[in-house]
Amino acid sequence: MDTKKLRQKILDLAIRGKLVPQDPNDEPASVLLERIRAEKERQIKEGKIKRSKNSASSDTPHYENEAYHKLLKNQRKRSPTAIVGDR
Repeated sequence: MDTKKLRQKILDLAIRGKLVPQDPNDEPASVLLERIRAEKERQIKEGKIKRSKNSASSDTPHYENEAYHKLLKNQRKRSPTAIVGDR
């Protein structure tokens, strides 16, 4: 099996949760994410951390962020030679 196929197989197994034994007592990811959001909101209210200035909501992933899309749009406008020239 070549390296590319092996990587794909490992990724496939990882996505399916077959690389390590699964614990049926583990909470679902949705429950964990909700606990993380609640803890983050609590810390914001207590002044321990600040809300992100870059997103409308602290829960907005970077790929849904308007600033992220503007950055991608600007990068697509640039020619490949301009990008290489910046290095």
